[in-house]
Amino acid sequence: MPFRLLIPTLDRRLCRWVPCLAIWALSGCSTVGYYGQLADGQLRLLAAREPVSEVVADPARDPVLRRRLEQSQEARAFASAALGLPDNGSYRLYADIHRPNVVWNVFATPELSLRPVTHCFPIAGCVAYRGYYGEAGAQGEAKRLKDEGMDVYVGGVEAYSTLGWFDDPILSSMLRWGDQRLAETIFHELAHQKFYLPGDTAFNESFASFVEAEGGRRWRAARGLAEESPQLAGQRKRFTQLVLDTRKRLHKLYASPLSDAEKRAGKAAEFERLRREYRELCEHEWGGKAPFDNWVNGPLNNAKLLPFGLYDQWVPAFAALFAQVGGNWPAFYARVEKLGAMPPAQRTAALEKLMAGGFVSFR
Repeated sequence: MPFRLLIPTLDRRLCRWVPCLAIWALSGCSTVGYYGQLADGQLRLLAAREPVSEVVADPARDPVLRRRLEQSQEARAFASAALGLPDNGSYRLYADIHRPNVVWNVFATPELSLRPVTHCFPIAGCVAYRGYYGEAGAQGEAKRLKDEGMDVYVGGVEAYSTLGWFDDPILSSMLRWGDQRLAETIFHELAHQKFYLPGDTAFNESFASFVEAEGGRRWRAARGLAEESPQLAGQRKRFTQLVLDTRKRLHKLYASPLSDAEKRAGKAAEFERLRREYRELCEHEWGGKAPFDNWVNGPLNNAKLLPFGLYDQWVPAFAALFAQVGGNWPAFYARVEKLGAMPPAQRTAALEKLMAGGFVSFR
């Protein structure tokens, strides 16, 4: 699954008139050096943009690139016309970043907790990760957190949204995917521009993930396309549930009155159970195929589980909400906004009610 970062970016008008040091000082939660690499990375990306139309029209450019970008614009037009997503300059531009990931996310949790270490920014609010435009910077931050006793995970990010502050480009890193996944990523990132609730990562990512999935389904139906790999999609869903089940058991373990030593032993047992159940899936249900070996066989810790909970937690709730409005996108977005306006406890209760199949009334 792709990990996506909501980088805290700055309005170009602010960048033009406000000294950078004053902007960095707004957060009070990071060093100037960290904000410096954010600003430098974003400016380099902006400078690399070029209109997709010009790339497609240039016979000297790679024909495969031109074809992929041309097809991407069909999905971009569909996003606004059929899904009600913003109709702006985003994803009508292209940027070659000359690296496999645009940023690297650093996730961290305490040793015996699934509570993420959060970072707060002037525009994006508080998020459950920290992003770096260079892998070395991310690994340096990861080492610092490990030295403090944290569980840490670094994940490469192939796409992100600036929440409409800039016209986001299609990145060369995104073209490593098939056309279907590229289209769905465009839907996901534009959903962040449609609605974003500062400080609630799970809400934002679950909302965008639902729009991605439903938008992708409608995109394929409109074009008479089948899933690029229905088997892999089913495997990914099953594997995600396996990880989420592990999260639930760990959450119960960490909240128990057991000693820290007993919790550490239980934690190790849960990760071994995850690996064992995954191997059983591969052997008995997937015909020996093991598509997630790299993830499972690498080091496992609390932080590595975070993206699954963040991106998937409330997807069924948004699916239920979409069904309640008869699949009407404007009505759905209006209710999402009303959900976002609720106090946190009330919003969580409403989402849980939707998850359980209940009806939530919006007045």
